[in-house]
Amino acid sequence: MLAACVWSALRAAPAYAQADAPKLELRERWVYYSTNLLVDKNVDTMETVMRRAAKADYNGVMLADSKFGRLKQMPPRYFANAQRVRKLADELNLKLVPAVFPLGYSEAILSQDPNLAEALPVRDALFVVKGGEARLVAAPQVSLPGGDFANLTQWTWKDDTVAADQGAARVTDPNGKNARLTQKLAVRPFRQYHVSVRIKTQDFKGTPEIKVLAASDPKSLNFASLGVKPTQDWTEHHIVFNSLDHEQVSLYLGCWDGRTGSLWFDDARIEEVGLLNVVRRAGAPLAVRRDGAAAEDPPLVEGKDFQPITDPRMGVTPWPGSYEVWHQPPTIKTNLPDGTRLRVSYFHAITVYHHQVMICPSEPRTSELLAEQAQRVHEAFAAPDYFMSHDEIRVLNWDKACADRQLDAGAILAENVKTCTDILRKLNPGGDVYVWSDMFDPHHNAHANYYLVRGDLTGSWQGLGKNVNIVLWHHAQRDPSMRFFAQRGHRMLIAGYYDANPQKMRDWLDSARQLAAQRKAGPGEQPIIGAMYTTWRNNYDDLETFAAIVDEYRK
Repeated sequence: MLAACVWSALRAAPAYAQADAPKLELRERWVYYSTNLLVDKNVDTMETVMRRAAKADYNGVMLADSKFGRLKQMPPRYFANAQRVRKLADELNLKLVPAVFPLGYSEAILSQDPNLAEALPVRDALFVVKGGEARLVAAPQVSLPGGDFANLTQWTWKDDTVAADQGAARVTDPNGKNARLTQKLAVRPFRQYHVSVRIKTQDFKGTPEIKVLAASDPKSLNFASLGVKPTQDWTEHHIVFNSLDHEQVSLYLGCWDGRTGSLWFDDARIEEVGLLNVVRRAGAPLAVRRDGAAAEDPPLVEGKDFQPITDPRMGVTPWPGSYEVWHQPPTIKTNLPDGTRLRVSYFHAITVYHHQVMICPSEPRTSELLAEQAQRVHEAFAAPDYFMSHDEIRVLNWDKACADRQLDAGAILAENVKTCTDILRKLNPGGDVYVWSDMFDPHHNAHANYYLVRGDLTGSWQGLGKNVNIVLWHHAQRDPSMRFFAQRGHRMLIAGYYDANPQKMRDWLDSARQLAAQRKAGPGEQPIIGAMYTTWRNNYDDLETFAAIVDEYRK
């Protein structure tokens, strides 16, 4: 009731911008909704939000569900719930826009084939046979001086906010100051490394991190989140990184955003590892050779000279599509004599932040799975429009499937988004297609040196037909982003809110008005066609307030 009263009051408020500013058409007014339709209770909750949305004059729901990547595994109950949502949307005159093609956050699709993960290369890692197993032997063995924290002066340097505390390093009440220790380390190029450290906290407000930066440039080689709790007893945390083409790195332990409370580090270690999350497919080949073999000598034969190699925990633990940052990697089973030295080259999956994993867009099987997903979602919802979920693609263009194409990263992504658009056009002729803006925006993520992407993402937008609608979400770059896509002839929808003050949506709408005025857009010609209430936390407290703000700017 309170939310409805607020909405009514705001609808009556005077316009925020100048009286002579053009009104916006904003014919698409959506709510972003992410859920799991397998759970009946979730549909009850969704119905409540949909009814509120319809009453507040929204006319669409962008529907995201990780189960869209595994519909062939869903029981009849799932599809009964999907039908319930469809009927409710029809009743309320809300257009459903399902989200398909999870390029970037690909775990749901990867649950069907974990080996399709985009993978980083390891080259000529040394394994030595002993007792029927070949295990990795680091050459030379990497070590971490000062890792026992008995003497903090062994570290290359540390911030003054880090102090010794009974054989550990302690950070207390940093109040926004950096609190870091760093050590420069020699590594071998294109090798896989594991770092572990024990961490304790007490009422700590901040984000403890392990960062590995290449010495030759400030590029980070790892991005996985540690998941440290504000208060926890000593707990071991892990990161894994690939050295790529670097011979020296700087390892950082610490916190960049700490405020209050205490944080301790102890027992930090680094080791080279092999075959962790090893990916097995034609586009990510594995080769085992005798150490010292000539380049023209054939590799050893899998299934003959050694048993088939897999990592049984890769992409399936704790559930299909889930990739662990660290676990004990597999060894190579073989009857080769003890002491045989082997050089092993392979590709491995890598996680980003909270277990995000990217699918390889260059594998033919990937396109098959994406087409299958679209077909199954369309059969379940028969939606008028669809949303392509290309978003924050942080690992790309390293495996053989990508490298053999001899394309830059932007061209690979451009071809993929065109393929995905064609799938939807064939499946749903006449329907609208939408996509997130970030990976196709030179003012956002479409540039060089983006996370673990090899090459330059510039030009990715060349794969977008003008009839693909762009969903903008980078508030800080809204003006140049709007101009860029408008010049290309795209229509745009603004994804606002993001669990912040709903009044920030006015910034977006003022920019949209300015763009419409500059282009002297007539009826039906405005490049900004809509707005979406976008929440990652399923927070719909401001649904009506957001709608009222949007309504102020509409005709």
